[in-house]
Amino acid sequence: MNTDIADVRRDYSGDHLDTESTPDAPLELFQSWLTLALERENDDANAMTLATVDSLGLPHARIVLLKGLDERGFAFYTSYQSHKGAELANVPHAALVFWWPVLQRQVRVEGRVVQVEDGESDRYFQSRPRASQLGAWISQQGVEIPDREWLEERRHRFEQLYTSQDVDRPPHWGGYRVEPEIIEFWQGQADRLHDRLRYRRQDDHWSKVRLAP
Repeated sequence: MNTDIADVRRDYSGDHLDTESTPDAPLELFQSWLTLALERENDDANAMTLATVDSLGLPHARIVLLKGLDERGFAFYTSYQSHKGAELANVPHAALVFWWPVLQRQVRVEGRVVQVEDGESDRYFQSRPRASQLGAWISQQGVEIPDREWLEERRHRFEQLYTSQDVDRPPHWGGYRVEPEIIEFWQGQADRLHDRLRYRRQDDHWSKVRLAP
């Protein structure tokens, strides 16, 4: 199959982004962009690409959901025994990418990754729907399985186990936080002359520079 995509194009015309009109620290700007994305984008405005590397230095990327944001960084939740969990245990650094097509905006984040504290993971786990809580026990994330029936059998088993009690957070499931060292904001502009603004953490403050598109 040969699909011709060479002529697929989009014109951009977003608001201008410059060093003078933006805050000194990036999280304030990110929060305002995220808030607008949650209002304007159709679905999954908190979706982000998470890129990690394995022990051979090979990159791996997938979509996860941002579930926590504060001055410490960007939090998401998953199985510690997943492929990304193993990769982060070996190389505790990652990159994130947010893409908001309606707003014609992209944000890139790079930084060190740490596990979220147990209490914080417990609180988030208890906020999830019960079916999602059970799903953390049912799925051995990333493991090869024979068929769909394997999942359904495990679902039945754990539904029976937790029929009349609260679902505990599995010890192998919890949060990670990306502590940002670099955050880059991209705003689409006409003729591919896009606006790019990069913040870099330097000890207790952030530097800010404009980049060529």
